[in-house]
Amino acid sequence: MQKIQSAFFWLIELTKKYSGLVALFGFCTGLFSLWQVERREEFAQFFAILMVIGWLWLMGEYWLRKGLLRKFGISLSKDVTHLVTQLLHQESLFFALPFFLAATDWDQPQAVFTVLLVCCALVAVIDPAYNRLLTKRRALFLVYHCFSLFAVLMVVLPLLFFMTTTQSLGLALIISALLSIPSIRPLLAQPGRWRLPVLSLLLVVMTTSIWFSRSLIPAPVLNLNDIQLSQHMDYEQRLPGAAITELSLAELQQGLYAYTSVRAPRGLKEQIYHEWIHNGQSVERIPLNISGGREQGYRAWTRKQQFPQDAVGKWKIRVVTDSGQLLGAIKFTVTP
Repeated sequence: MQKIQSAFFWLIELTKKYSGLVALFGFCTGLFSLWQVERREEFAQFFAILMVIGWLWLMGEYWLRKGLLRKFGISLSKDVTHLVTQLLHQESLFFALPFFLAATDWDQPQAVFTVLLVCCALVAVIDPAYNRLLTKRRALFLVYHCFSLFAVLMVVLPLLFFMTTTQSLGLALIISALLSIPSIRPLLAQPGRWRLPVLSLLLVVMTTSIWFSRSLIPAPVLNLNDIQLSQHMDYEQRLPGAAITELSLAELQQGLYAYTSVRAPRGLKEQIYHEWIHNGQSVERIPLNISGGREQGYRAWTRKQQFPQDAVGKWKIRVVTDSGQLLGAIKFTVTP
């Protein structure tokens, strides 16, 4: 038993000494999972399961410490549990980061979410920042903890259960809020009847804010490989004709194809939309059903033939999910 305890603490000290390598390992596994999604998705699912197990451990950390002490006589200090929590944040954030980096359109407001995710990952690696900013501020730690779990679930749920982005978003918010409750146990143990209502309200406000800001969140497992506009389409080859960025009003009335190629994990079925916007005003949303599994992306298109009389001006086609998350956009101009 003494040898097991010594080996356990040796492993803890080793990970503490090389915590940066833990973050690097998380980033590499995320890249590997992203690469394997279209080849052998079971590898990506394996790493996703590891993430879920890690968060389940964190949820039951209090009972795990009690069990280790009772059965094996191993006493884990709060410093050790804080270290393990930090390592889990590192692994989780750097695992999810490559998916969000690949899905982010950097010309759109959703880039703010990904930049925030990068900042959270860096905080997890920098010990002074993590300890001073988070461990001593439980309310801020709760937000950080919930945000980290939410980012991981947005990647894990579609990989494991082939959920759509809307389903993943809603369930990720619920699960991250529920699994964050055990992490606020030290605050609930303090005197004062106001703590439970205030912390519960904080969770509700946080999850509600994320839900209403869902259009600013990238869809991490969906990647827009290509988007083009053309007046012709090769139905046999499933490829568009000459690309268009500007056309006349007379040419527009002949109709216009919007072609997209969207990559998704094998087994995932999703409904996306081509949203046609004229001078900042949404004109029409045309649905498209896509299926995952093709490395070059699922090729699909819509054709719009009816346009308003005053169609001259700036146009944009936004490719969005059912929940409004942006996959990409393309612009074109209609001249008189």
